[in-house]
This record gives sequence, structure tokens and C-alpha cells, in this order.
Amino acid sequence: MTWLGLIIALAGALGYALGAALQQYEAVAEGASLKLVKRPRWWIGGVIGFTGACLHAVALSFAPLVAVQPISVATLVFAVPLAAFMYGRKPYKAEIFGSIAVAVGLLWLMLLVPQHHVTPRLGDGAAIGFLAVIGVIVLVTQVMATRVHGAGRALLLSVGAGVVTASVSTFVRVVGGGMEGDWGRLVHWFTLAIPVLLVCAVVLLQRSYAVGYFGIAYAGVQVIDPITSVLAGALLLGEPLPTSPSTAIPALLASALTIAGTITLGRLAPDHSRPAPVDPTPAPAPHPVTVASDAS
Repeated sequence: MTWLGLIIALAGALGYALGAALQQYEAVAEGASLKLVKRPRWWIGGVIGFTGACLHAVALSFAPLVAVQPISVATLVFAVPLAAFMYGRKPYKAEIFGSIAVAVGLLWLMLLVPQHHVTPRLGDGAAIGFLAVIGVIVLVTQVMATRVHGAGRALLLSVGAGVVTASVSTFVRVVGGGMEGDWGRLVHWFTLAIPVLLVCAVVLLQRSYAVGYFGIAYAGVQVIDPITSVLAGALLLGEPLPTSPSTAIPALLASALTIAGTITLGRLAPDHSRPAPVDPTPAPAPHPVTVASDAS
């Protein structure tokens, strides 16, 4: 059954990567606006990505988290070449190396986090405080993004998308893990918060995609989401963090590898599907040339 789970997880990873590449292509073409809802390819990307996320959840019922999570992290390695294919080009070597570095570094960090199997509990006050912190981070990153351009803007916007995505994961963990067979526990404002946060995450993600730096935007979300989720689990749900001295050096090395890969992706040129702008000012018409004839 473990192999079945791994196959399902791989299919889910490919689906999530393809959906992200399709949506980024459309976001660059139309911008992060309501025009996207009129683009069939954007909806197709969303459906494929959502299906990939569902397959990931199904895979966890057949295989342990330590086996499924590495495949999920590998979506970055799939997504970047798929995005390059959308623009009709081969992926750059820097894209490949940067994607692999981020995926390996992030996976390394996640494997250092000790497993903890306790029913999650979260009070209303702590949940509101958590959402307030997430809101502040989103506000700060959005304001800072208006003052920078290029890869820096894409990275800042992806940080906002990543923390909101992590909040979705945190509330799903609390709601799903806290049910314990009692469906009545779904009747809670936590359950209503999940779709609202999910919509916010999608909007922020499209904004980061629209800048054109898919590699850095996708990597930013893939890094910020799990790290924020782990911190939320440790600070709010009582889940442990790696505190052993033997894990300090590996954690530093994994962080350095992740940062190096992110910087590599950030130095790449953006992709744009829009044609080059045409100067609306018409060129001046040439003056007629008159030939003077000698009077006879």
C-alpha cells in the first residue's frame, strides 16, 4: 500500500506543478485581476492544481508522511520546467540547479522536525492572534512589494501568499485532527475561516505569478508555507521543534542550500507572454521631395 501511496503522491505533485504553471502563464498575460476568471486555461490550471492537492491528501491515507512529503516538495522540480515549456523554451541550467537546491534544502529541514502525534487544540484567542500576525505580514509584504520591482517584488508577494497558505494548513490540521470522529466539531468558525483564507491565498499567489518570475514565486511559497506551518504547530499546537545539538549543523546547511537555490532562481530573467509594447505615436511622414526644374 505504501507504493500505491507514493504513486498517487507523484501524480498529485505533477498535477499541482502543471496547474501552477498554467495559472502563472495566464497571470502574466492578464495580470492579477478579475480578467483571469474569463480565461479557460486559468480555470483548467486551478482544477488540475486542486486535483493534485486532493491526490496528495489521498496519498497520506496509504503511505506515511515521511514518505509522501518528499514527493510533495519535489513539485518545484516539476513546476519550473513545465513553466518553461509553456513559454516555448528549454529550462535554464540555473533554473534546474536552483529548483533542486531549494527542494533538497527544504526537504532536509522538514526531515529534521520530529514527528508529534497529539490531537491539536487551538483556542479562539490564540487563533485570532495568529490571524492578526498573518495579516500584518501580508500587509507589510504588500506595501514593500510596491516599492521594489523584478524578482524582489515576486518574492515579497510570494511570502504573503505562503503565510496565508500556511494558515490554511494550520486550520485544516486543527479542524481535521480535532474531529476524532465527531462531525459536530465541524460547526465552528475555524471551518468557515478555511475557504476564506484559501481564496486570499489564491489571490496573493496570482499576484506573485503576474510579476513573471515563476521560479522565485513558486519557490517562495514552497519554502514559506511549511516553515510557517511548523512554527505555528510549535507555538500554537505544542508540536516540537528540533532542539538537539546534533541537528543544529544539518539545519544550518539545509537553510544555506535553500537560500542559495532561492537566490539563484531570483537572478533569472522574467518570462512574459505579452508581445512587446508598440509605440502609439505614429512615425512622422516623410516630406515630399520636390525637384526644381530650370526655367528655359
